[in-house]
Amino acid sequence: MEEKYLKRQRIYKSIMLVALTAFITCILTTAFIVNKYNLGKNSLSSLIGGNSGGTDNLIASVKGIESLIEKYYLKEIDEQAVIDGAIDGYVSALGDPYTEYIPASEMEEYTQDIMGNYVGIGIYMVQNVEKNVIEVLTPIKESPAEAAGILPGDIIVAVDGIEYSGEEMTTASNNIKGEEGTKVKLTILRGTETLDLEITRSKINTNPVIAETLENDIGYLEISSFDEGTAEEFKTKYETLKEQGITSLIIDLRNNGGGLVDEALQIADYIVPKGKELLITVDKNNNEVIEKAEEDVLIDMPIVVLVNENSASASEILAGALKDLDEATLVGTTTYGKGVIQQVLSLSNGSGLKITVEEYYTPNRNKIDGVGIEPDEKVELPETVTNPLSVSREEDTQLQKAMELLK
Repeated sequence: MEEKYLKRQRIYKSIMLVALTAFITCILTTAFIVNKYNLGKNSLSSLIGGNSGGTDNLIASVKGIESLIEKYYLKEIDEQAVIDGAIDGYVSALGDPYTEYIPASEMEEYTQDIMGNYVGIGIYMVQNVEKNVIEVLTPIKESPAEAAGILPGDIIVAVDGIEYSGEEMTTASNNIKGEEGTKVKLTILRGTETLDLEITRSKINTNPVIAETLENDIGYLEISSFDEGTAEEFKTKYETLKEQGITSLIIDLRNNGGGLVDEALQIADYIVPKGKELLITVDKNNNEVIEKAEEDVLIDMPIVVLVNENSASASEILAGALKDLDEATLVGTTTYGKGVIQQVLSLSNGSGLKITVEEYYTPNRNKIDGVGIEPDEKVELPETVTNPLSVSREEDTQLQKAMELLK
């Protein structure tokens, strides 16, 4: 599961449109705080109205345009679409890539994306523009799609017997979705072989914590997003690794676009001694809030954190805290540099407003926004790696460095 300014999306936007079967299209926000605002009637003026001169001018301008359109416009007017478009334009004009308006029709899926769960089969799909086909980027780990044997590079030819081209990926995606427990039949082209797979839809944890024991008793935990419940899953899987005898730990935050701040802070709390600062946030009035570790240390062993240019937001909160407090060594490349926090406000008409409300700093008061976090050990992947989302162990020089440091 959450959103369009993440660097890895810019890298690939010319060759693919990434989508989940839940139609996920956006980077994960750093905070999800729902407030219900009683904004009155469902109209533009009631949603953004007020008594300031600037707002009065805005409303008067919109009303003037509205009257001209009603008088002269030839075709029918979709009033809700006009309202959504007007608000979206107002919000977009702020020039903040992280602040956006979410129409009521998209709010449910948007919320599901942020919280990191939905009902489907669990695949990331791309539109192969060159061949005009729907291609599987990768199945989500521990998903029905992975269990059914779907592989990266598979071509989705048809859904329930209906064929789709690459241009029709959104329609195909919507038809792959469905109610929990129901089945969907995919026709897959793999090389020259055609396969028919019947898959049962279920609730998908889009970003499970991946746990593994590596050589030399090194534990490995990969966090691809900070969704609801990520910290608890991280704790459970760490404890399982500890029972298996690990003596050191790698936390992989590469390509993690962020997520819920509280989840990242909770994981930091497992590692940082009680009472130490984890995060400093500052709002528009320069009011500071300092988050501190509140629990006894759970993880007391050498730690390496893997980061790259796609590690953003809540990933940088966790990585920055562990680096500043000397609780971990960072390996990889400089992080993305998203050091601002958003709230998602739920409006009374069912729409939403995701708005930037705070900037955050590491415990040593280092700025993150637009800067990123420098790793302790800078390690690039080989030039032969064309997709940072899918790196073989043989080519993963960053992981190899982490293991070397922990031997």
